[in-house]
Amino acid sequence: MAKMTDERLGSIIQSEITDSQNHFETEYSSDRLKAIDYYLGEPFGNEVEGRSSVVSTDFADAVEQIMPSLMRIFTSSDKYVRYAPRTAEDVQRAEQLTDYVNYIINNDNDGYRIMYNWFKDSLMFKLGVVKYCWDEASTVQEEEYEGLTEEELALLLANPDVEVIERQENFTTMISELGEEIQVADSYDLKVKITKKSGKIKIENVPPEEFLFNRRAKSLEDCYFMCHKTTMSVSDLVSMGYDRKLIEDNAGMIDGDIDEERQRRFEDLESQSGTDPVDPSQHEVVVHDITMKVDYDDDGVAEMRRILSIGDGGDVILENDVVDFIPFAVISPILMPHRLVGRSLFDLTQDLQTIKSTLLRQYLDSTYHSVLPRMVAVEGQVNLDDLLDGTAGGIIRTRQAGAVQQLSTSGVGGEIQPLMQYLDQVKTSRTGISEASQGLDPSVLQSTTAQAVSATVRGSQQKLESYARTIAETGVKDLFKGILHLISTYQQQERIVRLRNEFIAIDPQEGSSGFDVIVNVGLGTADDEQKISFLQAIAQKQETILQTLGADNPICNASQYVNTLRQITEIGGFKDANQFFNPPQVVQMQIQQQQQQQQTQGQENPVMQAEMQKVQAEIEAKKMKLEADIQLAREKASADIQLAREKMQAELEMRRQELSMEAELRVAKAVTDAEISTNLPRA
Repeated sequence: MAKMTDERLGSIIQSEITDSQNHFETEYSSDRLKAIDYYLGEPFGNEVEGRSSVVSTDFADAVEQIMPSLMRIFTSSDKYVRYAPRTAEDVQRAEQLTDYVNYIINNDNDGYRIMYNWFKDSLMFKLGVVKYCWDEASTVQEEEYEGLTEEELALLLANPDVEVIERQENFTTMISELGEEIQVADSYDLKVKITKKSGKIKIENVPPEEFLFNRRAKSLEDCYFMCHKTTMSVSDLVSMGYDRKLIEDNAGMIDGDIDEERQRRFEDLESQSGTDPVDPSQHEVVVHDITMKVDYDDDGVAEMRRILSIGDGGDVILENDVVDFIPFAVISPILMPHRLVGRSLFDLTQDLQTIKSTLLRQYLDSTYHSVLPRMVAVEGQVNLDDLLDGTAGGIIRTRQAGAVQQLSTSGVGGEIQPLMQYLDQVKTSRTGISEASQGLDPSVLQSTTAQAVSATVRGSQQKLESYARTIAETGVKDLFKGILHLISTYQQQERIVRLRNEFIAIDPQEGSSGFDVIVNVGLGTADDEQKISFLQAIAQKQETILQTLGADNPICNASQYVNTLRQITEIGGFKDANQFFNPPQVVQMQIQQQQQQQQTQGQENPVMQAEMQKVQAEIEAKKMKLEADIQLAREKASADIQLAREKMQAELEMRRQELSMEAELRVAKAVTDAEISTNLPRA
């Protein structure tokens, strides 16, 4: 078997890139460009001079109304996700990894900004993309050593990351067996350059126009070609170790499609006129970061490979390695079955914004004509300078009466306003965005009960919750699965980080896989106030049980009570619950220690032991009384139910008898009436 040549691989890559770009130009690029214009409220291009050119901003309003709620849902806690253990032995490790991964998101990367751009891309452009990878970093520092022995010198030079800059041997004079003086090196002074390698997980947003994939992909899992097409400077690529001449030969302008969308995003078409920088090292090179399935080794099975190539066609290969994960995570707020790309808010509001803009323009034009109506003047009978002078109270000189008259126009406000309200209702039904969902509708806030207000608001938030759940169960979950994989695969050294106000050593070799990912988002019908209310009620029940039955009862323990209190604290907005309550495991450990101390003291002190037995007896008595009360209540409830059932049956039987007697009376009356009628003399 002969592996594939780079020329053949480059040809396949070029074909896939061309096919993807052609598909995107026809399906997505024009929509994204139009979405930017609609978001910015740009003119449609059909404006008429002297007429209103106002543009409604329904699309931008919908996006900006959803974003705060969406960000609150995902970022209200400092933990985007949590890892659930699959065995009891993994509980502590799962909690530690949860804290560590969220630390990576928020501290090693700008987590809030990444999430914001990711979500907003999906709402505006159908697809939001992030890329994650292990970013190798190295720092170089110079160090000096004096008086090193031969063994120390050999040990230092054995490190491949050490480069000697200066070396000086220190000699001492010794007398040989022949009595001659000889110089012998007994120590060494060195000045070295040490390259320290480190790495971290890097997460970055990928602009939608820079992400390519095969057009028939249903999901990332079955996508055999995906590519981040971007640009890098010649200087950046050369500093990464690639051949300078090869890089410079492929330097040039970025292709027009990506450049047009980039310029439109920055509204800077004039400044980016297509001229190269004066410094050749800053010339741009088109770079393709590709993940694709290809049978490169010719074994009949396509393997997943990560390929880095340059050139507009992507056929100049710089790197080609086998990988075992997909470095992208994608989201769409509205999924389309069997398609990777779903729908955006632009798809839902584009026609509404166009129609509302047209109606607004007509309404404003009508208003302008009503306030400043056009005039009818008899030619030659009117002083035109006076007519064109708009001064209030001004005089128009005419040669005959009636030479100037207002052109009557009828306003259209009465017809347009109901249409505008109808369009707002359509927008609400499509997007789920309404005044009720924002807590601004006075008709909702003036409801008679808090339950009515809550029900109305929850109903208006259903679509928002659908967006959030879709985002959480797709791209967000994929991202955090990928981060966990990178930790277990590439992090080789122990790392000490500050978690929960403590410095914790994270060892990736202890097992960083085999955990279930649970997205920690604030979804559900209850808001924070309701959750706190429920938790407070639970805490009261737990307090009652602990006070009545003691800490060793079968219903709940102190650790569960602490969990409830910590949940209340975190929902209340305090990210570090350790400021108020110890972790459950600490509480449980302290309880066990106290119990052991009490047992030891009780064994040493007979009086205390007797007292403990007395307390235990009292607890048992209370427990037996509580159980008896519960049983008595159950028996009473059962007797009440039986009595009620018997009473109902007796009432039913009585009613049945009454109905039967009434029926018999009606029959008897009918028979009597018939007999009387028969015996009456006929006329």
